[in-house]
Amino acid sequence: PITGSDRMEKTEMRTALTLHCLVLACLITPGHAQEGGSRLVVNLLDVRDATGNLRASLYREPETFRKEDKALKVISLPAAKGESKFIFDNLPSGRYAVMVYHDENADQKLNLRFGMFPTEGFGLSNNPNVMGPPKFVDSAFEITGPETSINIKLVY
Repeated sequence: PITGSDRMEKTEMRTALTLHCLVLACLITPGHAQEGGSRLVVNLLDVRDATGNLRASLYREPETFRKEDKALKVISLPAAKGESKFIFDNLPSGRYAVMVYHDENADQKLNLRFGMFPTEGFGLSNNPNVMGPPKFVDSAFEITGPETSINIKLVY
């Protein structure tokens, strides 16, 4: 015969199993990864050709801006003529700047002539016209919602 304590044990086991399944379902539900922060979608425009790679680096601090080794995140994709898309996930709200370049020779750096003038296509968030080294303030934008989308045009 089943006793009252046996019924209680079975009920507790069913409750624990149901909770376990609910937690597991939450973990595998698409979009769950974004719950920890915002998503930034960078639409890269005017890529000249499919040679080499496209690189995007994300910055939060003016002092590290344009220093790829100090970037918050860096994404590299095979180059594709026309348009490409970079996605940065799980970002806290705040002020950011993005620098992208067409790494045509795939050496993982923006090549410069005389140490100052880019010899590969590059672009910055807000698409500022720059004379001299670009500044964080000219490229900075706010991420406040679940998804922010920006367009960056490459300049060769």
